[in-house]
Amino acid sequence: MSQVKKPWIVGVDVGGTFTDLFVLNEHTQEAQIIKVPSTRGEEAKGFMNGVAKIVSSMDGASAERQSATSEVSRISTIVHGTTVGTNALLERKVAKTGMITTRGFRDVLEMRRRDRPQTWGLRGGFKPIIERPFRREVDERVLADGSIHTPVDLEQVVAQAKDLLEQGCEALCLFFINAYANPLNERQALAALKDIWPNPYISVASEVLPEIREFERCSTASLNASLQPVVGGYLRRLESDLHQHGFEGELLIVQSNGGVMSSQTASELPVRTALSGPAAGVIACAQVAKASGFLDVITGDMGGTSFDVSLISKGQASLSAQTSIEFGLVVRSPMIQIETIGAGGGSIAWVDGSGMLQVGPQSAGSFPGPACYGRGNTQATVTDANVLLGRIAAKRPLGAGSLQTLDVDLAKAAIQRGVAEPLGLEVHEAAEALLTLANAKMAGAIRLVSIEKGHDPRHFAYMPFGGGGALHVCAMMREVGVSVGIVPRYPGVTSALGCVMADMRHDAVQTLNQALKVLDLESLKAKIDQLSAAAQARLDASGVLFTEIHEVVLLDMLYQGQTHTLSVTLDPGEITHESVQRSFERAYQDTFGRVLHGVSIRVLNLRYTKIGVRPKFDLSILAPKGKTSQEVLGLQRIYHQKLWWDVPRWDRLALAIGAVVHGPAILEQGDTTVWLEPGFKGTVDEMGLLLITVEQA
Repeated sequence: MSQVKKPWIVGVDVGGTFTDLFVLNEHTQEAQIIKVPSTRGEEAKGFMNGVAKIVSSMDGASAERQSATSEVSRISTIVHGTTVGTNALLERKVAKTGMITTRGFRDVLEMRRRDRPQTWGLRGGFKPIIERPFRREVDERVLADGSIHTPVDLEQVVAQAKDLLEQGCEALCLFFINAYANPLNERQALAALKDIWPNPYISVASEVLPEIREFERCSTASLNASLQPVVGGYLRRLESDLHQHGFEGELLIVQSNGGVMSSQTASELPVRTALSGPAAGVIACAQVAKASGFLDVITGDMGGTSFDVSLISKGQASLSAQTSIEFGLVVRSPMIQIETIGAGGGSIAWVDGSGMLQVGPQSAGSFPGPACYGRGNTQATVTDANVLLGRIAAKRPLGAGSLQTLDVDLAKAAIQRGVAEPLGLEVHEAAEALLTLANAKMAGAIRLVSIEKGHDPRHFAYMPFGGGGALHVCAMMREVGVSVGIVPRYPGVTSALGCVMADMRHDAVQTLNQALKVLDLESLKAKIDQLSAAAQARLDASGVLFTEIHEVVLLDMLYQGQTHTLSVTLDPGEITHESVQRSFERAYQDTFGRVLHGVSIRVLNLRYTKIGVRPKFDLSILAPKGKTSQEVLGLQRIYHQKLWWDVPRWDRLALAIGAVVHGPAILEQGDTTVWLEPGFKGTVDEMGLLLITVEQA
């Protein structure tokens, strides 16, 4: 008898304040969402409390009548978006790490690209993730063509590693110059190190990133090494906690490229988890918008600390080849392109020495949080302004009961002291000025991913998510000029939804650095086969069921003498010198409007992606069903554009398909509040999305 597949798939996004869960029963096609307080240091405890609560309610059983173990054992897959690695880098709470590198190259990590934090002025510093005393040199040298100039001195390697251990290093980065062209010296050094290094935390640069450009390779490998004990330890603890609760399924981790990977791969390559939570949200937005007929969307994730913006064009999220976690901490790995600014609900408002109002990047965080939380913070924040102006109801805060009410008087006092008095404004005008500045900053981030990338935002829809995004949706539409705002059914848990929807994806790169006319095509095809086999092995090891497998083959190409490359898609079934040249010239023509004749073409890198498509569910299950209520819950007093308005308050999730709400209005739900300004209207579409448009005059 075949075993019946366990029905539950759980997406989990752990934030600083709340842990968001999206739970799907694949058998019944039922779904529920929940927000529970995060339990820092014991993350499994927080979201297992949420899982137990959801499963019990969906089965119609009480939590007392079912053990947590019996509930959790019915889960087939947990997909987790984590910011553990990102937070560790930002807070510099990483493992003490050493580096062994080629003689003469210990300072590659510190010299970077001869850039600096501030373009103008003489001040500004940078502290590398591996300090100079722990970066050690050995004799070895590989030339750019891959030939061995100097074999690696293994005695020096072992001696330096032993000394680093004595200095307290827990992780090690092995970075030899030009190892992308020939990794022999790095592999021999690794073999010697395995005999003396007491743990598996050794990152080999040619394995983490076998790509030309020494700083990017060195930085990525160094960050990976420093995160291995942090992320690896976190995942081991998490799996142990889950197993103790009875979980026997697969734990998958969201990558920065929007795909998922096994927890084992995440432990080996933790640098690929940077920004995984926001990436999952973008993936969800892309699929939700596509289901409602919108292929071009700008997303805005507003949480407690930051505002993260991304662009989706023709149904696909924009990917960047590399990103910086902060200045100098460069990760070169395919990532969903996300621009982040300090404009979250907890962002602090302050007046600078010139008398100018500023918002962020400093944040009150989740604890003590905004002044209205009553936990000791006395500085004004964006959330305090929304509470004082009535856009967030103080008696009905978001979340899972961790805050019973918000204190309007504390919010008013903070804004009065920090903004109104220094600027000579009435306190409500000061709060509105605070929000106007925050909106302008957020609109600037939207222009950064749209106008500055050659996209007209008027041709895009805007989709806010996160707990605070829907409060500012109309302001973003006014500021940027988008014609449609799309509020997801559950904006506050969009990243958790994206975890459930994401496919498994593995990216690989190999530098070729050859002229096209002399490129060995048989060798190229062999490399593609090798990368394909390695990616397939990771898919097979995950234990996940896929409905289909996709592969993408790209070449980074350029004309002789150029610095920047252009990615060209290849058909693996037809690779000839002529077909590659045609593909490059077509891409160059589309990008730059012309091709260059008589100039040699070079192939710099081979890039390979394999995607395991996970089973999808019908998003219409999230739409309203059965009888719904369209009765006004009451009136809410709101300050807007220097006037007080008595605004009707609606239960957003109770609105039927086709329902139309005219602004001004407040639409409330458990994970967010929608502020519909005067002159706007919201319509519930067949997917349960709230489509916001400008009222026709």
